[in-house]
Amino acid sequence: MLMVKRCTRLIHVDAIAPRLSKFSLRPPHSVDVEFADGNAFSLSAEFLRVYSPAADSKIRSIGGEKVIFGRRHVGIMSAEAVGNYGVRLLFDDLHKTGIYTWGYFYHLGSNKFTLMRKYIDTLKKHGLSRDPKRK
Repeated sequence: MLMVKRCTRLIHVDAIAPRLSKFSLRPPHSVDVEFADGNAFSLSAEFLRVYSPAADSKIRSIGGEKVIFGRRHVGIMSAEAVGNYGVRLLFDDLHKTGIYTWGYFYHLGSNKFTLMRKYIDTLKKHGLSRDPKRK
């Protein structure tokens, strides 16, 4: 059921997003995207990793809530085009299954501060950190 909701949300996001006009990978730290409506966003590797659209993004379930933690220093190693609608990002923690559509980038950029605040609040709620565990 979660996957159906996620797919429905992504389809809706893609339907309303303006056309992508520029995509720039700035490894290992970020991705910059610009859209035809003039909006431009710089999205950090940590933010993109935490909000990966992949179903298996190394999520820890805590009380039924999905939480990704310890990704403050994750980096982006490469980006691979997927058709003409998105990219697959390869992170240095070897996560590479999420396909980021242009519409999803627009959604993330448009809601970046709210989503990041939600992520930090969720980590605090569960006593987790953005920093990786020390070995």
